Amino acid sequence: MKKIGFIGSFDKTDLILYISKVLVAMDKKVLMIDSTINQKAKYVVPVIKPTKAYVTEFEEIDVAVGFNNFDEIKEYLGIPIHAELPYDIILIDIDNIEAVESFGINNDGKNYFITGTDLYTLKKGLEILSGITEVLNLTKVIFSRTASKEDDDYLNYLSLGYKITWSDEVIYFPFEVGDQSVIAENQRVSKIKFRRLSTQYKEALIYIVEQILEQDEYSKMKKIFKQLERNI
Repeated sequence: MKKIGFIGSFDKTDLILYISKVLVAMDKKVLMIDSTINQKAKYVVPVIKPTKAYVTEFEEIDVAVGFNNFDEIKEYLGIPIHAELPYDIILIDIDNIEAVESFGINNDGKNYFITGTDLYTLKKGLEILSGITEVLNLTKVIFSRTASKEDDDYLNYLSLGYKITWSDEVIYFPFEVGDQSVIAENQRVSKIKFRRLSTQYKEALIYIVEQILEQDEYSKMKKIFKQLERNI
């Protein structure tokens, strides 16, 4: 079981859902955990009878909302505390230090810092990590209209003194109005559809999925994306 943290104050719920959908299409059993304060998944992932904490299935992805740790999820699913959760990959949406600690985010797996380039998002995201006690390895995922070394340098400057080691690569997602419109439309119809997403957005998704799987499966994923794009 792989555990992947997506940390930051930037809205990343949809990003994680789209990554999850690709992983499911590659025959992985996936759990997405929304541990954020605002719990956006509660509003964009359809559920018949929402309760304070629940696990629901959406587009073949299991989505957990309202849980403070893995043990609470196991109890909800009726799984013994000593047993592993029955998933190949668990993706955790995090925007608070309590979740970093309670879900045991460490360097055993790949972890991402998701941010925009505005000062509030940068500083608020780093504030989440101000209380960590051990150095955490993170990969930057920056949502920006253009890939800019200045944006990367500025984040490096702001993070001086934090217990963070940045990986060498930086993943840029295009902050395209078209992509945001497609995602908003998909939310309204309760679907995860790839058909009208920009090539740049899809390429960035492929790159992250390859990292998570620790395999170079670009050709296979391009075929899978073509299949996903045919789903209306």
